[in-house]
Order: sequence, then C-alpha cells, then structure tokens
Amino acid sequence: MSLVETATSVSGAFDSIPIIDIGHASTHEERVTLAQQVRDACVNVGFFYIKNHGIPEETIDTALSAMKTYFSFPVETKMKLYHRRGAHYRGYEPLLDSNLDPANRGDLYEGFVIGWEELVPTEDDDKKADDKPTTIENLWPSEPVGFREALVNYYHAAFNVGKFLHRLFALALDLPETYFDDKLKRSPIMRGLHYPPQTGPEDDRIVGVGAHSDFECFTILWQEPDIQALQLLNSKNQWINATPIPGTLVINIGDLLSRWTNDIFRSTVHRAINRSGVCRYSMPLFIGADPHVDVEPLPSCVSSDRPARYENINSGEYVRKRLRDMYQQGTGTSGGPE
Repeated sequence: MSLVETATSVSGAFDSIPIIDIGHASTHEERVTLAQQVRDACVNVGFFYIKNHGIPEETIDTALSAMKTYFSFPVETKMKLYHRRGAHYRGYEPLLDSNLDPANRGDLYEGFVIGWEELVPTEDDDKKADDKPTTIENLWPSEPVGFREALVNYYHAAFNVGKFLHRLFALALDLPETYFDDKLKRSPIMRGLHYPPQTGPEDDRIVGVGAHSDFECFTILWQEPDIQALQLLNSKNQWINATPIPGTLVINIGDLLSRWTNDIFRSTVHRAINRSGVCRYSMPLFIGADPHVDVEPLPSCVSSDRPARYENINSGEYVRKRLRDMYQQGTGTSGGPE
C-alpha cells in the first residue's frame, strides 16, 4: 500500500502509543523492518516510544541531578542568564515566560536552553566544520559544578539517537536511507525543564505546557519516570496519557516533517499538566531542518486524490516566526531573535 493510501485509511482515533525496540538495527534489512513500524506509528499517532536507544542511564541521571540543583537556585540567580537578552533564546526561561496555547495565560515551567557545543574541542575541529551543525554560543551558569558537562553529554547522546531516527524516517517514506543527512545538520535545541506541581484550579487557564504541536521535524523527549503529565489529543478530542515508561524515550513528529509529508506523518497536539504533587523534570531535544532548507510536500506524499496541502516554505523563517509567537504570548516582555 502506498503512503497516500495508508494515510487515507487512518482515523486518528488512537487510544495508545506504540513502543518500538530500536536495539536491533545493524543491517539494512533490520532498519527497513523498523522503518515500517515507525511509519505505522507516525501515520496513526504521531508519537511513539523507543527502547534500547543506547543512552546510558548514568548520562541521564547525571543530567537530571544537575537540573534539580540548578532549578533549586533563587530566581534572581537564574535570571542572570535570562534567555531573552541574547539573540537566540539561549539560557534561562522563567515560569510563565512563554505561552504555546493562546487560550491559556501562560506555561507553568522553567527551562534552560542550549544548542550544539563540543564538550572538549579537538585539534581537527576546523577541518570538520562542514560536517557539524551550526554553532551558536551557549550561556552557562558558574554553578552547579558540572552543569555544563552533564547537559552537553546528554545532548550529544540524544543527538546521536536523532541521527539514527532520521534515517528510519527516510526509509519509512520510501526514500534513500541518507535522504535527510544533508538537510538535518542544523543545531538542535535542547531544553532542561522543571515543572512545579500545579495546585491551582483546573480552569485557571495556566498549565505546564499548553496544547500545541511542535515546530521542528521531530522531538526526542526524556521524561521523568512515575510522574504523569504528558497527554496527546486524538481525533475524538480525547486526551491520551503518554505514561512514562522506564528505559524509553518519547518521539513525536513536528510540524515541519508533517508539512514535508503532506500531513501523512501526523504532528499531534499535546500538552503537559503536572498535578502529581511533586516537581517534574524532562529533557526534550528538538531536531529541525537546516535554516536554508526549503520544505514542500514530497512527491511520494502527493497524488491526485491528495494534492499538496502546503506551499514551499523556508524552514529557518518558519521556525523563527513560531518562536516569536510563542514568547510574545507569554507574560514576559515580547522579543524575538531579531
């Protein structure tokens, strides 16, 4: 069955999220088999869990410990690296600084935003410059000790998972396995996030993260075990829990990849509400297209019965606009990359 035929038969009324084991992918045949599972998940749900992803638990635990210490500092200390003071939103995001759902009054999380950075520069860095993502300087606090190293180590481990996944996406779309290799080098953005327990009334129009779809191509999310917060919206307007499963990461399709696939890959609306009574922490890595890449529906995702739904757009301009909208609707002062 073709991609277009597959999408036509989908209702979007999912009530669960697939789990895909990516631990056996050493051969092309194994990756093709995995890609079929990925295709089914992206078409039907737009989210899936992956297990046996290869990120050491120690790497995750060290990053979590560093985040817990940093977010425990006084707001005045954290605001010294307020992310709106720079040109690219690196640094600290305070509570209610953004608002992803215009119907809400603000997003109840605080975050720390970083991009690509080598932990230890090597002598041949200049020779490999063309093979690396775009580099924008990160901001780092002096405390806690080891904060930079902990987050950068996790960032690189998750980015390696992302490079593997975009090859599976290519195979799932009946494209050469390396199709996205020269289009997804752009430095991903990672957020270390802290959600305080939400105790206000449920109708106060403030949630951890309001209902939204992600901007970029896809997101790799580590979420803290045993604390339910993430929910997905299906076509019946039902919120389905993305229950944390130890040892897994959550993968979801973003708007750019959905546009690229003419909505065959689903960019599913989701939100996070932390009513667990305790703090929640998570780490999403957002992988997008290079800023110069033009995105338009792939030929294999277009037919006479399913004409192209989107015009050609520049990915860099698209993401910058979405970021401006996100922060201008928050309670902080409006601002943008330019």
